[in-house]
Amino acid sequence: MTIKLHCFGESGNSYKAALALELSGLDWEPVFVDFFGGQARTPEWRAENGMGEAPVLVDDDMRLSQSGAIQQWITDKTGKFGGTPEDRYEVLRWILWDNHKLSSQAGMTRFLMNFLPEDKRPAEVIAFSQGRLKAAYDVLNRHLSGRDWIVGKGVTNADLSCCGYLYYPEPFGFDRADWPNIDAWLDRIAALPGWKSPYDLMPGRPSDRQ
Repeated sequence: MTIKLHCFGESGNSYKAALALELSGLDWEPVFVDFFGGQARTPEWRAENGMGEAPVLVDDDMRLSQSGAIQQWITDKTGKFGGTPEDRYEVLRWILWDNHKLSSQAGMTRFLMNFLPEDKRPAEVIAFSQGRLKAAYDVLNRHLSGRDWIVGKGVTNADLSCCGYLYYPEPFGFDRADWPNIDAWLDRIAALPGWKSPYDLMPGRPSDRQ
């Protein structure tokens, strides 16, 4: 049975899971979630996924949400992206850092700046979030100085988690040119065989709603 990932193109968290699946070589297919149409808030969706989220991975009778958990499932299934045994907790540390410090702020800021009507975009909240993001970019940029990958000598789930929102074209206060080590790292990930940008990998993009 083909693995199914319920996802949508605008979702950076969906992209983390979709990119890991694509780079892993597993047989999978995306299933569009009409998030902006309210699908994730319906009783039917909640009955299957109590957290009301996307992405959701389905493999036979197994259903799994949360991108970090999905990435670990892919690692357990394929042996890829986990790093060495000694790297295990360092990979986890960066995934947790990303979820708390980087992706959570980037996802919210990008949503507020691009997917709300202009007259409802809270300037003070956006400015505050961008300040927090700048601090996160600085942490990541400094860490990548002299390194090809966040942990160890190859791509891991730490990289596939932290890059999730940084390939999107919508403005949210991130200019790759301002962060040269991040910029070079994103180029290295994009050079991996099988890499695709979010809107090429998953269905759903802003132009579909215009």
